[in-house]
Amino acid sequence: MISGRGLGHSGGTLDKLDSIPGYQTVVDNSTFRRAVREAGCAIIGQTADLAPADGVLYGIRDVTGTVESLPLIVASILSKKLAAGLDALVLDVKTGNGAFMPELDRSRALAEAMVAVANEAGVKTAALITDMSEPLATAAGNAVEIRSAIDFLTGDHRDPRLLEVTLALGELLLVVAGHSPDLAIARAALQRTLDSGAAVDRFAKMVVALGGPHDLIDCTASYLPAAPVVRDVLAESAGVVSAIDVRAIGMTVTILGGGRTLATDKIDYCVGFDRLLGLGAKVEKGTSLGRIHARNDAEAENGAMRLRMAYALGPSAPHHPLIVDRIPPGQR
Repeated sequence: MISGRGLGHSGGTLDKLDSIPGYQTVVDNSTFRRAVREAGCAIIGQTADLAPADGVLYGIRDVTGTVESLPLIVASILSKKLAAGLDALVLDVKTGNGAFMPELDRSRALAEAMVAVANEAGVKTAALITDMSEPLATAAGNAVEIRSAIDFLTGDHRDPRLLEVTLALGELLLVVAGHSPDLAIARAALQRTLDSGAAVDRFAKMVVALGGPHDLIDCTASYLPAAPVVRDVLAESAGVVSAIDVRAIGMTVTILGGGRTLATDKIDYCVGFDRLLGLGAKVEKGTSLGRIHARNDAEAENGAMRLRMAYALGPSAPHHPLIVDRIPPGQR
């Protein structure tokens, strides 16, 4: 996977992986190929030889107000995917207030455009449109999300929404790639891979192949940066979580230092949120909405205020289907 860094309110995969000491997200092609041979997978960023034009455009979209340009999104995502030499591809396109394209019609337009362009380029491609009206998992940030991903892979904690999206994407990919005859058989194989420890073993091998520590899984807390201030954000009233402004949470992580407002900004990998409540959670006054990880007390207080504002409490919560739509592959 050739991925990118954070844009706007959305955290970048590479920024998260950069919180792992030693992990190299920018490598030469020979290292990339070696990592795939040794680990079976590799997640890196653009290089001088892989999607170089996108590296330039990606760095200026924040400051030119073009983060949400549909043609630039299609070009940016697919330039990296196609450069990886894929035979098959499944895309996760978000909709809801936390997505780049919040409205369903725009999300569908983006998904259909990427599926059409990728198939025309010779890669059998499909897409899922998935809900982002609440956080997909309980963490938002860089190191906190790596911690969450490791807990997911080991089975220590698997957020139900994240598990469902992971299985839905994975089963579709196995079918599209011709490795499984149907979705049900594919899902069962994926669940076995998670439960057996094979998935976390692949992740550990990838980390080592790209320069990270060999014992990250067993000694995660020793390697991931920790914030000086970690505290619960307490609700000031009672009710049911009826709406969550996911975009506001993402922007709060940026304000804390976990994202960029300028291409040259440095990332603070330790800040963010974890233990975030989801829609439908029952809250009493003093219930924790989540934990904030911040550099100091003042920033923790400011971030806590913003998180409270991102949560709306009411008598009930609306239902949002997690898998909103499926865009099947076109003809190669």
